[in-house]
Amino acid sequence: MVSSKADIFKGLQADVLRLQGFKSINNVELDNHLGPIAAAFPNHSFPLGVIHELISHRQEQEAATNGFVTGLLSTIMGANGVSLWISSSRKVFPTALRTFGVDPDRFIFLDLKREKDIVWAMDEALKCGALSAVIGEIAEIDFKTSRRLQLDVEKSGVTGFVLRNNSRKIGTIASVSRWMVSPLLSEKTGQVPGIGFPKWRVELSRIRNGKPGTWNVKWLDGKFLTTQNDTPGRLIELPPWHKKKIG
Repeated sequence: MVSSKADIFKGLQADVLRLQGFKSINNVELDNHLGPIAAAFPNHSFPLGVIHELISHRQEQEAATNGFVTGLLSTIMGANGVSLWISSSRKVFPTALRTFGVDPDRFIFLDLKREKDIVWAMDEALKCGALSAVIGEIAEIDFKTSRRLQLDVEKSGVTGFVLRNNSRKIGTIASVSRWMVSPLLSEKTGQVPGIGFPKWRVELSRIRNGKPGTWNVKWLDGKFLTTQNDTPGRLIELPPWHKKKIG
């Protein structure tokens, strides 16, 4: 039976994806939870077993990025998965991870002083197939180092997240995707006072063999929902005397 041109093209696309580090690792539940965002990825499926890069320039972006990544991890880790979070100045509040459906005792937090030690630890951890994911807060990383991390995950199937907070030089690295997450004003729950459901503006500026895009999303009932007409969130500035007092 002669294959159609569409079948041949689809087969060639699959071969190219495999050569570029994409494996047939699908998480249908995660793709459903991502909604329209999933259409941006090759085969409409969030790439697993690869390196994702997330860039933050301000503190409020860091917090939004941590929330977005944890939302992804809640599904990637499944019921029994374990992830490693490596940083030099940990800002993640473990108890808050339950907001996104992940018990904090399923994370191993590793705090290191130097970035080169974080890179080394991430390099070794990504080789361990027993982990669901490895998150490393690395401001500066070059292409050669990122390529080594990508080769690690291609062998182990572990998903890696490189959080680049306050990087001085954003160059090209060997990540499959590049994201930027910014906060939006949270959505109130009826007349109940307090902080509402987390909301973010999620920009996928680069995705290998996919379609970049920007979405406004909120986290509700364990999944991402797209929204419209949202107002960017703002970080409340403390007065100078207060900064000195707590600094």
